[in-house]
Formats: sequence, C-alpha cells, structure tokens
Amino acid sequence: MSKKVAVIMGSDSDLDTMRPCVKRLKKFGIPFEVHIISAHRTPAAAEQFASGARENGFGVIIAAAGKAAHLAGVLAAYTTLPVIGVPIKTSMMGGLDSLLSMVQMPKGIPVACVAVDGAKNAAILAAQMLALSDEELAGKLAEFKDKMAEEVMEKDQKMQTEEF
Repeated sequence: MSKKVAVIMGSDSDLDTMRPCVKRLKKFGIPFEVHIISAHRTPAAAEQFASGARENGFGVIIAAAGKAAHLAGVLAAYTTLPVIGVPIKTSMMGGLDSLLSMVQMPKGIPVACVAVDGAKNAAILAAQMLALSDEELAGKLAEFKDKMAEEVMEKDQKMQTEEF
C-alpha cells in the first residue's frame, strides 16, 4: 500500500480549489487525509503535524494557501518529506502573491510548487513521488499518461474533419 498524502489547506475557503486534487488522488487509489491548518493562526498545529507526518505514514504533503501563503514553507521547515505548494488565486494579485510566497524559499527548505490553482497537478506530482517506490502506482501513472495521449490524438483526428 502506498504511503498517504496529506492535503493541508490554510482555510476552508480553499476547499473548492483543492477538490480536483482529492479526486485525482482517489482515482490513483492513493490514501490521503485532508486537514485545515493555518501557518499563522495555528502554528503549533502546523509544527506538530509536519514533524510527525513521516511517522504517521505520510510520504508527501500538499499545502494550499493564498495571499501570504506561508503554509507550505512552515510545514517544510518541520519535515524531511517533500512538500508541494498549491498557490491559491487571490483577488489582490490573482495568485501571483501566493506563488511568490511559496517559491521564494530560503536555502535548505525547498517547496515544490505547481501553478496557481494547480490542485490536479499537485496530486499527479505527489503520485509520481510515491511511485518511485511503488510499481503498482507507477503503472497507474503510465496508464494515465497513455490515456491523455489517446485523448489528444482523438481530438486531432476530429480536427482533420473540420471545415475551415
């Protein structure tokens, strides 16, 4: 069985953005837990979760946050597990503020980062990380990529019949 993936959101307002992440993890058959932990309002909980994540069966942490978006970095500071940041689109800067908060990490505390609102890609990246030591999951990823290629080829075939 694969290690679990933690999907951590800074607020329940991030849930709609993160639903595609959870759905993709389910499709891959990856066990997961979803939690709301705030880097600023519950920093002790963030430390406790991240520092015990490996021992609690997690292999990857996905952290979604907007605006100051420090959640991924705070979690990364307390664990040796890979942390994937999902910057959430904001009204102020369209998510650029969130993206920059996640990618501008100091030396020694890396955070992988996907696109603004890139929840589905976060799940795929987490699956790829776990698949390094899980052949069954690696097979599911290969099937997923093959299906994407087939869909593109089908769309191309359809395009050939279009009148321009």
